[in-house]
Amino acid sequence: MNDITIYIIDDEPEMVELLSDVVELAGLNVQGYTLASKFFEKVIHYNPGDILLLDLNMPEMDGVEVMRKLSTQQNQPALILISGTDKGLLSAAEKLGKAHNLDIITVLSKPVNIYNLIPLLNRKNITAHTDHLSNYLNPLDSSLTKADLHYAIQNNQLVLYYQPQLEISTGKLTSVEALVRWNHPEQGLIFPDRFIPLAEHSGLIGDLTSWVVNETMYQNQQWLKQNLKMSVSVNISADDVMSLNLPEQITELLNNNSLDPSSLTLEVTESALMGELVTSLDILTRLRLKGIKLSIDDFGTGYSSLSQLHKIPFTELKTDRSFVDKITTDSEARAIVKTCIILGHEINMKVVAEGVEDQQTWELLSNLGCDIAQGYFIAKAMPGDVFVDWVNSRNL
Repeated sequence: MNDITIYIIDDEPEMVELLSDVVELAGLNVQGYTLASKFFEKVIHYNPGDILLLDLNMPEMDGVEVMRKLSTQQNQPALILISGTDKGLLSAAEKLGKAHNLDIITVLSKPVNIYNLIPLLNRKNITAHTDHLSNYLNPLDSSLTKADLHYAIQNNQLVLYYQPQLEISTGKLTSVEALVRWNHPEQGLIFPDRFIPLAEHSGLIGDLTSWVVNETMYQNQQWLKQNLKMSVSVNISADDVMSLNLPEQITELLNNNSLDPSSLTLEVTESALMGELVTSLDILTRLRLKGIKLSIDDFGTGYSSLSQLHKIPFTELKTDRSFVDKITTDSEARAIVKTCIILGHEINMKVVAEGVEDQQTWELLSNLGCDIAQGYFIAKAMPGDVFVDWVNSRNL
């Protein structure tokens, strides 16, 4: 166990239990309290790096009172403020905490997104037991084994589906995203959420990525022979971003298929960049030097969005579907998407809206100046041959 302790104060026992389980699985010490008074009775000293997850809205002693009392103590833990209250109140509480000279890491709305929480704990230089955590967040499918997946990669059981991306201003096809599926002989078509965790856990993610990129490059070469010219996007994982030989591997695959590097876009999620930033920056910068385009995926869901955009040479920003899906009904979601579009354009990035489901969303994105759209309103992901028929039927 680490010497650092994560404290939790929340009047909901279920929330204390959930957060405690996650912290323990991350290999960290944890103490949970449903009453702030009990916390102050038990805890009189904090180690450097200790963190307090503090609920704001509690009946006995609320979070504001807790911060006031902490500010009078000789030393304090860093704070992550948690609440289901209005975001404006969360922001005000954050400012108040900083006015008390407390170290406020961030604020999180309830229900807490566990994927967002762990990187925040890592931000305080905590090394989590990622294997245990990965199993908790993405439980491994017991019906699938490493041997099964290795066989699938080696024996063409994997297939790629392609989802088109259209330029909003013209309606023209600009690119496609390649999405891998596993055509299992017994279980049928398996989606990646069931086998990607297995690939990461078993050390096969590099082999899987190589297969996807190689197959995508081959398919793109076939499309070029049919006068279909477009770029193709491929998702890469956190493990890929830590592989120093990735730029050379990708370049070799491009050369083998006689393709221009600019025909490939590698999509990286924000969460994948929350580890060793120096290594990630090294790899991604070298990919850009080789002419390969980079997209930051699910933008807006991570705490370090602006930092990553500033440091890493992305060419494309992909807004998270959770915001796009609500822009016609939720003013806050619409404001977030609008801000993402403005920000992307200010730093010379194309902006892609993922999860476009209807005409109204398409038109609103057009009015906001978004560049590219992707989603069921345009088309679902489809096999390569079906994709060609789809393109030809629409004169794209």
